[in-house]
Amino acid sequence: MAQIPQSDGKRTNTIQTAAPFLLIAPDARSGAMGDVGAATSPDANSSHWNPAKLAFLEQPTGISASYTPWLRNLVPDVDLGYLTVFHRLDERNIIGGSLRYFSYGSIQLTDDSKNDIGVYSPNEFSIDGTFARKFGENFSLGTGIRYIRSSLSNGQFNGQDIQPATALAADVSAYMKKGTLMFGKDTELAFGLNISNIGTKMNYSDGSSKSFLPTNMKLGGASTFNLDELNQFTVALDLNKLLVPTNPIRDSNGNIVSGKDPDRSVPAGIFGSFGDAPGGFSEELSEVSYSLGTEYWYNKQFALRSGYFYETPTKGDRRYFTVGAGLKYNVFNLDFAYLLANQQKSPLAQTLRFSLVFNFANN
Repeated sequence: MAQIPQSDGKRTNTIQTAAPFLLIAPDARSGAMGDVGAATSPDANSSHWNPAKLAFLEQPTGISASYTPWLRNLVPDVDLGYLTVFHRLDERNIIGGSLRYFSYGSIQLTDDSKNDIGVYSPNEFSIDGTFARKFGENFSLGTGIRYIRSSLSNGQFNGQDIQPATALAADVSAYMKKGTLMFGKDTELAFGLNISNIGTKMNYSDGSSKSFLPTNMKLGGASTFNLDELNQFTVALDLNKLLVPTNPIRDSNGNIVSGKDPDRSVPAGIFGSFGDAPGGFSEELSEVSYSLGTEYWYNKQFALRSGYFYETPTKGDRRYFTVGAGLKYNVFNLDFAYLLANQQKSPLAQTLRFSLVFNFANN
């Protein structure tokens, strides 16, 4: 299929993957900070953003539940639920697990003659297990194993029987932090890297082509300034790049005229994703999205957050501001996030997120 040019002469070439729900920010804290999380301070939801951060959690055990009504500008009953838990094994090792469930609501099904054949509720979910280990006082590594199931239809499409698709994936991550002095204030610098969803391809019928999972590289940094005994301020930046093939440009006969054939193995797709864009290096750079977030804590009990997410127009054009707040009371954290976007241009406008975190106290 030929690429559709934009009015400015640039091609729209959005990267398509299976199970894109795996990349949706599941929790309210990071959701309020423009979807940053690679290097922010660890919490119960670190399994999604950077499993290695779990090793630096101070609490022995914790659990978090999050809920996000999704795309409410388009449909009334699509939502994302996220449940995660962690438990410290010893001073250096910690394990965790999470369940992510994405519901597409109810869809009325009809046959080729428009006859009613029932109602179906498409859904996708993943189950994770994570492990993180601290090496020294400033560095940790983490990994995660993930089972993914996607059930989008119970009928036929183009004459083929559609069935649920499944996949297995893994995450590899690293986290480092270091205390220093900046602007005359005690400051903690942190850096994080997470390569997530490295796994098998998915397909929904025996005769269909297989699709890549949304393998993603997240690289980030954060600076936390301890202004005084009561006030703390953090600024964080994440860079994201999908490590899957970019669609080539084809002629009217389907022959590739620029770019590379996307039909390749998972390892070849990951390593080739840094140099397969038909537009060359400039298009590769356009595939990087940016998240910038801030967080202010007063007395470690009340937080205000804000952020901005940017994606190049030719690669999806998601651009929005986020705001939110958090309240910590005893062992509970309650977080809220709100996405600010143009209602006419973005189906994500007015997205809400809610998270409740419970951290078990030390004995």
